[in-house]
Amino acid sequence: MSEITINIDGKEIKTQEGEFILNAARANDIFIPAICYLTRCSPTLACRICLVEADGKQVYACNAKAKEGMNITTSTDNIEDEKRAIMEVYDVNHPLQCGVCDQSGECELQNYTLEIGVDSQSYAIKDVERSSVDWGHIHYDPGLCIVCERCVTVCKDMIGDNSLKTVPRGADAIDGAFKESMPKDAYSMWNKLNKSVIGLTSGKEMLDCTSCGECAAVCPVGALVDTDYMYTSNAWEHKQIPATCGHCSAGCQISYDTKHTSVENADEKIYRVSNEWNYVSLCGAGRYGYDYQNADVSKDETAFNSAVNAFKDADTINFTSTITNEEALVLQKLKEKYGYKLINDEALNFKTFMKSYADISRTSLYGSDLEKVHKTDFVVSVGSALKSDNPNARYAMNNAVQMKGAALYFHPMPDPVINGMGKNVLSINHAPLQEEAVLYLLLDLFGDKEALPGDVVDYLASFHSEKTITVTETIKEKVVEKVKVKKVNKETGEEEEVEEEKTKMVPKKVEKEIQVDDNRLLQIVGAPDNFEEALEKLLKKKETFSLIVGPDLYTHPNARNLARLVGMIEKYSAFELVMIPALANTLGVSLICDLDETAGEKSIGYNAQGDFVLSALGDGDLDMPAMNQQEGTLTSINKRVNPTNVAVGYGGYVLNDIANALGLETAYTIDYTVQLPVARGFKEEKFDDLPNYYTNAGEEVRGYQLHASAVRTKKDETIDPIDDTLKIDGQIVYLVNPVRQFTPFTNKAHQLHADGGLYVSEVQLEAGELNEGDRVRVQTENGEVLVNVISDNKIEGDIVCLPTFDKQIQSETLFSGYRFSSASITKV
Repeated sequence: MSEITINIDGKEIKTQEGEFILNAARANDIFIPAICYLTRCSPTLACRICLVEADGKQVYACNAKAKEGMNITTSTDNIEDEKRAIMEVYDVNHPLQCGVCDQSGECELQNYTLEIGVDSQSYAIKDVERSSVDWGHIHYDPGLCIVCERCVTVCKDMIGDNSLKTVPRGADAIDGAFKESMPKDAYSMWNKLNKSVIGLTSGKEMLDCTSCGECAAVCPVGALVDTDYMYTSNAWEHKQIPATCGHCSAGCQISYDTKHTSVENADEKIYRVSNEWNYVSLCGAGRYGYDYQNADVSKDETAFNSAVNAFKDADTINFTSTITNEEALVLQKLKEKYGYKLINDEALNFKTFMKSYADISRTSLYGSDLEKVHKTDFVVSVGSALKSDNPNARYAMNNAVQMKGAALYFHPMPDPVINGMGKNVLSINHAPLQEEAVLYLLLDLFGDKEALPGDVVDYLASFHSEKTITVTETIKEKVVEKVKVKKVNKETGEEEEVEEEKTKMVPKKVEKEIQVDDNRLLQIVGAPDNFEEALEKLLKKKETFSLIVGPDLYTHPNARNLARLVGMIEKYSAFELVMIPALANTLGVSLICDLDETAGEKSIGYNAQGDFVLSALGDGDLDMPAMNQQEGTLTSINKRVNPTNVAVGYGGYVLNDIANALGLETAYTIDYTVQLPVARGFKEEKFDDLPNYYTNAGEEVRGYQLHASAVRTKKDETIDPIDDTLKIDGQIVYLVNPVRQFTPFTNKAHQLHADGGLYVSEVQLEAGELNEGDRVRVQTENGEVLVNVISDNKIEGDIVCLPTFDKQIQSETLFSGYRFSSASITKV
């Protein structure tokens, strides 16, 4: 798209050709009211209040696209009459319960009613009973609903659950006299509003979705509210703490909404998490997993001294990537000063993968991010259970698909959530360990054969051969028939019956043999027979391409070769690449810390196992603060270093206190922000100078972007052939969390807490060998665990799942790195 100039109310502004007028106005701080429209989603024209005049014609700003030289007026007498009538209609039969409504103080109906100056009511209609209902984690009050359809739109266009729809209200028809007496658009809006309320697409009594709560977040009134939040607080009482979600690598901007706990207790309490929903969407963990703080902690000097002594005796520090960049730098400095081994297998796998990728790409970081995926025409995902590993990656893929894009999803486990995105998503459920073949297939389908190394081209060609197939065609065959017709005899003048020949073309099916290309890679990955035909349809009019790769690849036995293949796809095709770091700060840790493969004899565990354990979960030898009790930065999948802030208090010691006792001598943990390694992409910026907001144009102004540097390596672009000896037989178990869970920290939150178990699809349970609630022994070559069977309708097929969020299970001990394993399952 090219930049153009348009004029709004006498102000010349720059925007992109084809941008919606509403977005162009917002980006330039020009106010146009809009209730139904969501940035990044398709317009619904439900509210019609965004009326403007463009080049003399009245249009909807949310749906009309900007053109060079366009002259736009936001206010005329007719537009003001329409807006006034629309707001009066919205106020018809709306309950006057603002004093107790959860949305009061941030209600758009209140705001627009006052903004437009509605001080009287011209319209009325008999109301119908609209009783409120609990849909599980969401409460719906149709009496407050203005049917703007934002909830329906965000659920379909952004989240991909498609769980909500409009259903009949059952109201009387509007008096026909209103059609003649009231403004045209106001009448049309009212006519639609009067017919509908919001319902569930499933037909069930409870929401059947991935429970993200985004529908309640975008609701402009109090119709949709998080059940747990109802009647607990008023919006104007909240102190909003800008922060970064610490659960997965998406690094979503959030606001911790806090106030005092009670009249008797002045301590700050988190009542909810809110988000800038026009620009970032949260998953259920980010929205509901907020109260995982390490509470009621005071400084225990005896435990602290024991910790310092334990550090003096230890030679190893085990830790997870659920820490800030500053804490990672503290650990790195302790390593440099005392020679500790730093053990973090998950971050080491990612770091090693990135290094092998860089050998081909010649750059230190992958080239793209999720913001670009949102705007992509064609998305491919390999090696990730998107809905669990990084929900925002799933949102980006779904949003691209709903905005007229298409996607390929390669994964061993069938996923009903991904399949529910629509017909423009093609899922290929290959066998575990066949990720190499998938990447070779992508290189074969999309790689530039003229630019690829010759040996790679030759290897790809070895999978192709010609085969003869029989096809059925329909041809038209000439057929001569004898028919009897009546004609007048010229001699006698009488009509008589004669026989004539008549020729006609008759369709006929014939079989013939033809030569076609036989691509063996398609067979290896388990692609359907019509794959090439389906792919051709999906690729029509697609110009931009994104490849998302995930944690299944980083622990694959041939991870080095996979990384080189990924680098080659990025380098020699149109795909822009995004890698999903496994945990909240995996990318930051992998850049900051020099990680070791083997541990020493005596260890410190930081939120991990060790001879002496520092724990933010409150279950160790010395308490540490949780992420919502810290200042610091996290490095996201978008390669952005984002700040996070303290939401609730913490009275104990922090890692920096131990570091100071060991001789590092830095006053505050955030003093390390400016010391983050520039050579590895960070900047010399102070924590207090880091911004954390979005502009009206949707520009992310948060922290700063990592700098990708050129990598010098030997010019070696050889890649290994597919290892066809790799195979997993029998019952397969997958190491993955259910939706809304990531770590023991999400599981500590009161709305998310659950006991983990063996997650089994409904189809497999129906087969009868296992029942929900059964106690089973899951055994692999590495060990065994005892767990209960849990039914999960968000998975399909025969592969069962074990989680990592429940520390009591210790599922990781059953796996040899790679996330899939063969297992025996027996009832106990």
